[in-house]
Amino acid sequence: MKLNNGIRLTWLGHSTFKIEADRQTLLIDPWVTNNPVCPDALKTFDTLDVILITHGHADHISDAVPLAKEHTPTVVSIVEIAGWLGKQGVENTIGMNKGGTVTVGDVKATMVSANHSSSFTEENGTTGYVIEFGNGYKIYHAGDTNVFGDMRIIGEIYQPDLALLPIGDHFTMGPREAAYAAQLLNVPAILPIHYGTFPLLTGTPEELRKLTASQNVEVISLEVGETLD
Repeated sequence: MKLNNGIRLTWLGHSTFKIEADRQTLLIDPWVTNNPVCPDALKTFDTLDVILITHGHADHISDAVPLAKEHTPTVVSIVEIAGWLGKQGVENTIGMNKGGTVTVGDVKATMVSANHSSSFTEENGTTGYVIEFGNGYKIYHAGDTNVFGDMRIIGEIYQPDLALLPIGDHFTMGPREAAYAAQLLNVPAILPIHYGTFPLLTGTPEELRKLTASQNVEVISLEVGETLD
């Protein structure tokens, strides 16, 4: 596994992450206020420079407007969500679409496909991101998705060092599909997300480890509030 060289990745529960790197603080899928597993001490932020949104469901976006108004970060999302945020008074939005790359400070964010529904688009308005930091380290946040064959393309083109993959089942892929996703991505390390928040989300890191035992991949599981650095 490639060292992340000072990039601090803190899991706030579900699919929400705070990342501190390159003198910037990023937040992925801002859901903290009503997130039942997010520690109270981590529900507020000293500063936010970038917010990335994968899709429009409440458990991924519900704190986007208040946090954006408080901290005035650059907010990156699919174009329809960016338009909705603008109508709510959010400034500094970047609306983009799949395949596009934007640079914010020293961080590059590439929007990639995900298979899931979204509250703001009739079609497939859910995305993932490949985030590249100034030191070359790359994190793939898959968003809410099932496994799909083009994950192989994401792996071949972007070669992420760490993949954040949902394993909860019911609303996303479970451990069985996530294990196959790891094969398609050919990624050296995966960090399971979107599990344990509600009783319906039954997938576990232990099951994922069993299913990936024959693969050359490290499964890194964090406790909610824990930081990988």
